Amino acid sequence: MPDAVSEIRSFNRFYTRWVGALDRHHLGSSFSLAEVRVLYELAHQPGLIARDIIARLGLDPGYLSRMLKRFEADGLVQRRRDDTDARAAALSLTPVGQALFDELDRKAADRIEQAIAPLDEQERQRLTAAMGLVARLTAKDAAPRQTKVVLREPRSGDYGWAIERHGVIYATEYGWGPRFEGLVAELFGSFASRHDPLRERCWIAELGGERVGCVFVVEREPAVAQLRCLLVEPKARGHGVGRKLVEACLSFARDAGYARMMLWTNKGLDSARRIYESVGFELVEEQPHDDFGVPLIGQNWELTL
Repeated sequence: MPDAVSEIRSFNRFYTRWVGALDRHHLGSSFSLAEVRVLYELAHQPGLIARDIIARLGLDPGYLSRMLKRFEADGLVQRRRDDTDARAAALSLTPVGQALFDELDRKAADRIEQAIAPLDEQERQRLTAAMGLVARLTAKDAAPRQTKVVLREPRSGDYGWAIERHGVIYATEYGWGPRFEGLVAELFGSFASRHDPLRERCWIAELGGERVGCVFVVEREPAVAQLRCLLVEPKARGHGVGRKLVEACLSFARDAGYARMMLWTNKGLDSARRIYESVGFELVEEQPHDDFGVPLIGQNWELTL
């Protein structure tokens, strides 16, 4: 925990400097970052009342009251009686306030564009994904985390992620050695370099915008499809990720005209086995092996489509 606290504090110091939070006047204006945030809230949702802004931004009520009085005096904000609460006033930007905010918003966008200009597209994707992950993991009073499983096609970096996560998870949970990760690398490498998109396909599963699973289908024989490399992150288990990935494989295989689907797995992978059995796969053959550094029993499963 101390290491995590130190790293987070270090990041906070860097980030507050990077976004200009330490500047007395934000974006070269006469306003602080907090004041610009209040203008942002009113620009994007006219009609908020003071307590809404306090709840969203965690501002001191007295500080916000003084800020709003200044905005009113400068002709930036106007009040009207709230229709649902006679004791409160609905707040909105005046045309002058809206024009000011639009200019500040443009400057903020320009500043970020300049900051990320040296990054290539893949680096920008990694940056925004990391920022999204930070927001999701640290949100304590926001809406409940998204639990909808989304399947998508692979993007740059996804195959490398899938190989690495196979190696780490199976080494941690089952003690499988690097030969297993090598096999997975061969399978994904072969798929990435020469798969037939009409007959073969890969999916990446996301939960709340984060990669949590993968699987792919290849042609084993003209009438037989093979399901390979089903993986679900431990933290995502229980959300139906694995079943959704397997069902996507079955649907694709039927549409592609396959008559059967097969898969090879190992005894003891009970979570995956339960999914396979639930959709109709049947165990047809078992054979012991030690290909991954520990004694295992390989299993062939088949399903008529």
